[in-house]
Amino acid sequence: MDLGEQEVIKQAVDANGKKDLVVILGSPSPESAELFAETVVHGDPTWAGPLAGVPLGLPVYHVTEREIKAAVDPEIYRDQVELMELALDTEAIWQSVADIRQRLLKE
Repeated sequence: MDLGEQEVIKQAVDANGKKDLVVILGSPSPESAELFAETVVHGDPTWAGPLAGVPLGLPVYHVTEREIKAAVDPEIYRDQVELMELALDTEAIWQSVADIRQRLLKE
């Protein structure tokens, strides 16, 4: 998640509040998914971007997680995501993102 993407997310929260926002990641590795999930939940852990020290507490999912896959038109998912899903270590990515969500629920 680059600094521009952090700014877009921050602006969306500032304009609309957190109530109806969910972040959906397309990160290719468990490590990047964890870092990006951490950023939108607890703030940028690298202290480099607009979300440094800004804990948004947003729910976050990976685009390949079952909940997201079930909510997307199957044809669109097949065209846009399915190949990526086959190539990634989805179980490890899901676990990384789920761990961040669980920490959010405990707060």
